[in-house]
Amino acid sequence: MASAPDASALLICRTCGTQFATANRQAVTTCFICDDPRQYAPPSGQSFTTMADLASGHRNEFHPYAPDPDRVISIVTTPKVAIGQRCILLRTPAGNILWDCITLLDADTISQIKALGGLHGILISHPHYYSAHVEWAAAFDCPVYLAAEDKQWLARGDRRQVLLEGVTTPIKVGARETGITAIKLGGHFPGSLVALLDGRLFIADTLLTTPSGLGNWATDAVGTARKRPQGMNTFAFMWSIPNSIPLSAAEMGRMWNILKSHDFRSTHGAFEGTDIEDRDIKERVLESMQIQARSMGSTLAA
Repeated sequence: MASAPDASALLICRTCGTQFATANRQAVTTCFICDDPRQYAPPSGQSFTTMADLASGHRNEFHPYAPDPDRVISIVTTPKVAIGQRCILLRTPAGNILWDCITLLDADTISQIKALGGLHGILISHPHYYSAHVEWAAAFDCPVYLAAEDKQWLARGDRRQVLLEGVTTPIKVGARETGITAIKLGGHFPGSLVALLDGRLFIADTLLTTPSGLGNWATDAVGTARKRPQGMNTFAFMWSIPNSIPLSAAEMGRMWNILKSHDFRSTHGAFEGTDIEDRDIKERVLESMQIQARSMGSTLAA
């Protein structure tokens, strides 16, 4: 019987960060994630790396979120790897849950997470961030929660993968509630998820935070107080983000009908620096949907 390949040598797509189940470069020559119209292959063409190669030139940085530093800690790889998303360690009394996943996992990352209380589960928003979640789950022997609708995008199978069927799923550690709820909104992918913890909505790019959403209009250039201009969106709702294909008004309306029953006061996007603290942020989600719908000649009701 052939021995299992060394995990550090398994192929990793340089463009999306997905880890495959083989080290054989003749067996995997293209990435099925990047061949999907939601993604892309770069002008230089398809190429692969390995965990060992990444670990030799990259490291993970831990960034506590200033308004909630004990509970919310971003982990981001530098220099940038693939899409460049962050994962976020959510610390709860029941145990720590990782929101989304990144590719690089090294001994230093494992040591730092263990010092923060370990990892008791991983919850991933959508297939573009599946990355090397099997390696992460194996390192901490924890479950990985994924939408059942998106299981076709798994490049590696594992006994720790848990497929979520319902629209809302409370995330537990054993029998203990973490206070985290996975909410299946769809849109970008059929099973695209967001996560809610104590009024904080972790949105990945199910809701794509826009530059105008992050803009600061509190004062003008000479310090005079002002209000946010009318008609500015805060989020965009995209079927393909890199290829600029928006969701329809009907799909946004379906997403809103799910999200409107949940209350939140902040949003936390896929990338470092895409956090918004605003008691009116829920209204800004609906406003953004309505702006996008109008631009396509449609309307969207509250």
